Amino acid sequence: MRVIAGSLKGRRLEAVPGSATRPTTDKIKEAVFQIMGPFFEGGSCLDLFAGSGSLGIEALSRGMDRAVFVDKSQKAVQVIRQNLAALTVEDQAEVFRADAYRAIHAAAKRGLAFDLLLLDPPYRKVDYGKLISEMDELGLIREGGIIYCEHDPADSMPEENETLQLLKRTDYSRTIGITIYRHT
Repeated sequence: MRVIAGSLKGRRLEAVPGSATRPTTDKIKEAVFQIMGPFFEGGSCLDLFAGSGSLGIEALSRGMDRAVFVDKSQKAVQVIRQNLAALTVEDQAEVFRADAYRAIHAAAKRGLAFDLLLLDPPYRKVDYGKLISEMDELGLIREGGIIYCEHDPADSMPEENETLQLLKRTDYSRTIGITIYRHT
């Protein structure tokens, strides 16, 4: 795994040991960041179900000012901290070991809102519609914010509505589906 573009381009990232996480491949990262915005002019990012932190680190490399990384696995949190330290971007990040729903409620209590939300949970373990709706109700998604969802292609994803505009829905293989929304 490596950072694809931006200020940290080419730097290697450690993966979480074992088979509990599925690192997003370089090819997919490049494709989805071209859709979401190849580079950012500041903003804040939430990498929920962060794993190694690869997606959030890519966002920092491409111009996000800050990122909050959340994973409930202690191993994942350790790897995220190692990756941030190796890239010397710890001052741009916060890392929390928590359940996703607990984390979003804690973020709302702090008054946080995000321009980019990266959702890559264990497949078939999360109701994306419920999660996105709850984040919206909590005020965590800024107007115009991008929501990236990596999922099993068979998963039912939320439809467009008054607050969600579908930007892209594609399957990269029989095991990886990507859906990207803009908050309107």
